[in-house]
Amino acid sequence: YRLKGKFEITAKRKIDAKEILHNIKTFEIAPKSSFSYKYGFPEQGQSCVVCYAVKLHNTQKTVQVSEETPYILTPPVTLIPRINGASIYGVRPGRPFIYRIPASGEKPVRFKAKNLPEGLLLDKVNGIITGAVNKSGEYIVTLVAENKQGRSEKEFTIVVGDKIALTPPMGWNSWNAWGLEVDARKVKAAADAFIKSGLAEHGWQYINIDDGWSIFGSSSEPKRTETGEIRTNEKFPNIKRLADYIHSRGLKFGIYSSPGPLTCGKYTASYKHELQDIRLFAKWGVDYLKYDLCSYRKLIPDYSRQNVIKPYKLAGEIMKQVTERDIVYSICEYGLADVWKWGEEVGGNLWRTTGDIWDDWERMKMIGFEQTQTTTYAKPGHWNDPDMLVVGWVGWGPHLHPSKLTPDEQYTHITQWALLAAPLLIGCDLERLDDFTLNLLTNDEVIEIDQDPLGMQAEQRIVDGDIQIWMRQLAGGNYAAGIFNLGSENGNYKLDFAKLGFNGKVKIRDVWRHEDLGEKSKLQIALPSHGSVLIKITK
Repeated sequence: YRLKGKFEITAKRKIDAKEILHNIKTFEIAPKSSFSYKYGFPEQGQSCVVCYAVKLHNTQKTVQVSEETPYILTPPVTLIPRINGASIYGVRPGRPFIYRIPASGEKPVRFKAKNLPEGLLLDKVNGIITGAVNKSGEYIVTLVAENKQGRSEKEFTIVVGDKIALTPPMGWNSWNAWGLEVDARKVKAAADAFIKSGLAEHGWQYINIDDGWSIFGSSSEPKRTETGEIRTNEKFPNIKRLADYIHSRGLKFGIYSSPGPLTCGKYTASYKHELQDIRLFAKWGVDYLKYDLCSYRKLIPDYSRQNVIKPYKLAGEIMKQVTERDIVYSICEYGLADVWKWGEEVGGNLWRTTGDIWDDWERMKMIGFEQTQTTTYAKPGHWNDPDMLVVGWVGWGPHLHPSKLTPDEQYTHITQWALLAAPLLIGCDLERLDDFTLNLLTNDEVIEIDQDPLGMQAEQRIVDGDIQIWMRQLAGGNYAAGIFNLGSENGNYKLDFAKLGFNGKVKIRDVWRHEDLGEKSKLQIALPSHGSVLIKITK
């Protein structure tokens, strides 16, 4: 049979409902054929709602589908070099130092580093600093990036002492894209994508394997060698070689285990082999360990603090004994025993404050906007972790899908995580990055807020119906504030800066757009449903 009917498309701006596009096409589709319609409209700088309607002849039924369109706020990267990322870096004396200078601009870029401490060397072509510093202290280094378009300098402080992770870690984790389908090829491809896509030019450093790299627990295959070393499965034939490859790119390498007998995916974990495993991880070249409670829950009668803290304290004490390299310690017990109150005490550099996130508005909103009790526990070297970023193509296995968060919801997601001084761990397939997702992940002024060296987490300052305002202090006396519309209806909000504690006018900058908005005592803001505005405030 043949299908005959009418196809109608209508596009309206979300905020003011202004119609951008309207068209009607009739169609007739023969067996084994199709009808397609290609359309476009000018960039609006805001989300538009596109409605599609199909009505078949000789029926009363109309099928309707709608979607919100992505829009890009981050200005294009300039050809002139710009050195991005954090302005401070912590390392312990004598530990391996690997740092790729995050610099954007037209290629090729040549690098210099003035006043590098003794023991460090710079690869001037790739901008990778390696070596080790034996003497404790603060070293003020001037990083330089040059190309034929110009030159950029940035002051960079290397702190050699007893603290690492002085700013929240930024990287990629395999779980939200690949789940238990992860393998060495996908991890290597993620490292390559950091370079190819330019993510490394904006401060992204860590490439982390999550669950699924060891031997499956119910397998008849030996889980450990005769000497007790944990074995990898066929998907990861040589983790040391994989780590070396990642390090050769100037990036860092992370791995995953559990204090229980099995991981969450039922792969072999570290129970009763904690010292041996952590020493092996250091030998492999691991820079980051995510330690997930998982099957350890079956070994304790309840989730009281004394029961949950025990395995994390043990691992923290072992890490102090392992002197081969610095390992960022990520505690994952889902906030069951108020981990933010004791995570620092056991040596944690970051700790999950919630259960898992997924690409659902209600889930992301609950996790991101219920962080009021954790605020005072964030500081350089120790961070509250509201879980990974759910933008791009995600899906826990071979069948991925674009994030189900709308474009406005994704801006809200990144904005709130930056204000929370949260670790930023991308969870998507890095080989399928589109322009919109890159725009979310490469806005240097947004990243600077997350990586601010003062390390103060935002506080919830105003709740007015569906409108919430969160604000954090920045180094140098400035502030960053997010104005969020968590409701389902578009709205307007007039922000009186006196309510945030400012007297008189303040200088305002739109952080996503990199635009100065002038000096104001009040700011009128149009907010789409589930949308946000991120501003920088200067007295």
